[in-house]
Amino acid sequence: MPKLKIEVAVDAAVVDQVIQAISNTARTGQIGDGKIFVMPLERAIRIRTGETDADAL
Repeated sequence: MPKLKIEVAVDAAVVDQVIQAISNTARTGQIGDGKIFVMPLERAIRIRTGETDADAL
């Protein structure tokens, strides 16, 4: 079974919506549908502009 890893950083306000969207799209009911891990993100910095946190997302 081929594997695919997707990493997404989103604002906490939309976490549940993103989980639902990924689950609805990825679910086949077969072994290998995958897992979703939700972790806190301490900081985000957009290198090009210097924007931080939610502005960088």
